Amino acid sequence: MSTPCPCGLGDPYEHCCGPFHEGRKKPPTAEALMRSRYSAFAVGDEDYLLATWHPTTRPASLELDPEQRWNRLEVLGRTGGTLFQTTGTVEFRAHCRVRGGRDVLHENSRFVREDGVWLYVSPV
Repeated sequence: MSTPCPCGLGDPYEHCCGPFHEGRKKPPTAEALMRSRYSAFAVGDEDYLLATWHPTTRPASLELDPEQRWNRLEVLGRTGGTLFQTTGTVEFRAHCRVRGGRDVLHENSRFVREDGVWLYVSPV
């Protein structure tokens, strides 16, 4: 039985963001990277999150809250970030539950592509 990918595209995890997390594929667009990073938060993949963070803004370490459950992603808009561009932004809302309450992260994230690899830089 296949598990749906947390990114919300409707494909099974093992065919959607799973190959990115395993290093078998690279996200082709800024939006694909953002979705794969959301999925990494959802499955607790700290290594992937750090590896896809631009070195100029990457924290030294990352400690995810084990009580935080990411349950829905809404992509609100994007600029650039295509196969033929080197910068892009993706605006999104990430919904989660933590300690019995609900929370929403609303961010417009900035991405760059260096040496053919998309990296998360920071909020805009």
